[in-house]
Amino acid sequence: MTTLPRTPSFRLDGRRALVAGASRGIGLGCAVALGEAGAHVVCAARGGAALAEIVLAMQNRGLSAEALVLDITNVAAAAEAMKKIGSLDIFVNSAGTARHAPALDTTPDDFDAVMETNLKAAYFASREAARVMIAGGRGGSIVNISSQMGHVGGVDRAVYAASKHAVEGMTKAMAIEWGPHNVRVNTICPTFIRTPLTEVTFADPVRVEWIKSKIKLGRIGETEDIMGAVVFLSGDAAAMVTGSALLIDGGWTAG
Repeated sequence: MTTLPRTPSFRLDGRRALVAGASRGIGLGCAVALGEAGAHVVCAARGGAALAEIVLAMQNRGLSAEALVLDITNVAAAAEAMKKIGSLDIFVNSAGTARHAPALDTTPDDFDAVMETNLKAAYFASREAARVMIAGGRGGSIVNISSQMGHVGGVDRAVYAASKHAVEGMTKAMAIEWGPHNVRVNTICPTFIRTPLTEVTFADPVRVEWIKSKIKLGRIGETEDIMGAVVFLSGDAAAMVTGSALLIDGGWTAG
């Protein structure tokens, strides 16, 4: 008699997740998606009032969530927060910033601000999350929200692209080091998504038309386009996926 394989579960019941940058945009979408899949979600961001409102809304939907006021660029504070959380199965880093300008006009302050959040904070937060996961003995999943600009270049985006290319490299290296501990490390690389961070871009009709011309599916991305991907990478369905980049770019980087 033929024994049929079973599809791994996409559920995350009984798992604890930490989402950095959970107060808006992609981070908020990730927090909700993980909660809907059954995880208990620690929602972290700098703004306490916004976090409280989000956590209440999630709880009113029947999701398990709590707030953690945290500036992820504070490496020491992030490390301390990870220790206090205790057990951790999933870490999603969606904290990010951008200061777009022509490369010739880039200031050292702009460079440092982008690298501080997009690279340094992501690096050390991933390290602390891995330490907690390894100490727990169960492994886990780390998902860095990167960008299609981690795979291509873009006008006025030299610093941003540099930060995201670096995130792609560190993710691969961390995946190699932590694989023996069953800690998986991957990235999600969205195209332009409608979020508070991209409001300025979408206010320019000319830029919007150019973006649409590059996206082969012919539309701007929405937060919901990211939510299924983060659930997939966080759970058993992606148990053999590490060191990879999941491009959610509507075909932008296909050519």
